[in-house]
Amino acid sequence: MTAIETTHTAPAVTRLAHWIVLSWGWRRALVAMAAGACSALAMAPLDAWPVLFFTFPVLVWLTDGAPGGRLGGVPGAAAAGWWFGFGYHLIGLYWVGYAFLVDVKTFGWLLPFAVTALPAGMAIYTALGLALARLLWTRGPMRLLALAVALTAAEWLRGHLFTGFPWNAYGYALTGSLSLAQSASLIGVWGLTFVSIAVFASPAVLFDERSDTRRPWLPLALSVALLVALAGYGAFRLSRTPTQFVDNVRLRIMQPNLPQDEKFNYAAKQRVMSHYLELSDRSTGPQSSGVRDVTHLIWPESAFPFLLTREPDAMAQIAQLLPQGTVLITGAVRAPELAPGQKLERAYNSIYVIDHDGSILSVYDKIHLVPFGEYLPFQDFLESLGIMQLTKLPGGFIPGERRRALDVPRAPRVLPFVCYEIVFPGEVHADGERPGWLINLTNDGWFGISSGPYQHLRQAQLRSIELGLPLVRAANTGISAVIDPAGRIVRSLPLGIEGVLDAQLPRPIDAPIYARIGDAGVFLTVGFIAIIVIRRRTRGS
Repeated sequence: MTAIETTHTAPAVTRLAHWIVLSWGWRRALVAMAAGACSALAMAPLDAWPVLFFTFPVLVWLTDGAPGGRLGGVPGAAAAGWWFGFGYHLIGLYWVGYAFLVDVKTFGWLLPFAVTALPAGMAIYTALGLALARLLWTRGPMRLLALAVALTAAEWLRGHLFTGFPWNAYGYALTGSLSLAQSASLIGVWGLTFVSIAVFASPAVLFDERSDTRRPWLPLALSVALLVALAGYGAFRLSRTPTQFVDNVRLRIMQPNLPQDEKFNYAAKQRVMSHYLELSDRSTGPQSSGVRDVTHLIWPESAFPFLLTREPDAMAQIAQLLPQGTVLITGAVRAPELAPGQKLERAYNSIYVIDHDGSILSVYDKIHLVPFGEYLPFQDFLESLGIMQLTKLPGGFIPGERRRALDVPRAPRVLPFVCYEIVFPGEVHADGERPGWLINLTNDGWFGISSGPYQHLRQAQLRSIELGLPLVRAANTGISAVIDPAGRIVRSLPLGIEGVLDAQLPRPIDAPIYARIGDAGVFLTVGFIAIIVIRRRTRGS
């Protein structure tokens, strides 16, 4: 344990730190939960990342004060970690509850369980992180690195185990500034996570006893210097990578802003189609000729309340809309091949590339499905209890087999992502040659006017920086955007409006370091630091 200086004349912050170290019971849980909840303010759309300079030191002090005993304080640290994680994810993921209000009669009763169960599950990883940190704990500044190693490992596990859910990884705190976000081109989101934890926890050392830390100001000074260096690198990179565009490619993104109950209502199919067609062909200025001005029209995820290829009239209307030389890229539910007389029970969540004559040129099937949204774990058992996923498709959706770039006429090859597939950095790759751009079709309309769509956009934006590839994003209710390979938002449509967005397609840049080596560099660095921390721990310092 690291002691805190305590005198009657000590500054208020020192007394507060000492109180946190010595707190126990419900007070300790409340402190941890409040610190976690405040930490969520660092994420989009608020981007109040300096708050972490106040909340992450609380994690250090809670770990300092974890009750000892035969297990060396590990259970106490884990309990504090769980409460911190629960507060963090409760505030950061509250928007998940909106999805259960789309069909209140069917799913409304699940809302309080959903908005608490998901944060409670995610908090287990924070508990594991602080338990591991306590095992590595030592005196002085070295414990900051122990915390960073342990929590980064826990966050990586959160992004991979049980299909993974890396939403709001701590590294995204450094992406509110585009200059700071450029470091993702070197170390990716997991590297940013390690840096964030170590940097933002550094003020805790200011209040150590002199016998533990001779220069208590040094960790904070180094942390600030590192942030300045990262911002400087980012500013330099941005100045050297101006936005350039692909010749003769003109995009139009259609954002229909349809309510969810209408979007999935088969009886409204012609009303939905008419809305899409009218909006897609809308003039945007005196010189605009509607869809005839563009080479690529893009519609969002699951755009139709029907199986597109089984509705010849819908395909005919699309062919009538598209002038020669224009293609449509759209999301749609796709039926598998069925034997004669076989009833449709499951389907794919897909992306179609459709030519001007209505012919389907290529198809991508979503690989990474959303648990409880597109399928149920233990599907048959839960369906036997009368429980269904939010999309109400019996049997759930079928996952695609592999991610591959699609050939698109009159444009570079594109790597497709449906909905939250874009938030998984380890999956942003394709077989074969490097694509020319990324496309993300999504339906964030499930989550209303909340922070969820802003966080989704931010994570998609970071994939562009990591890979050096432009991203085109079409969302039902927003936020639709065109993003260049340095993460600049070239054009966007706000959340909660209907409209069309016309833009050119940015050019890719040379593959940055992270695109070439992935997380290997981060793993080696964090592993080396872990060895140093373990050696310090075993020496009893």
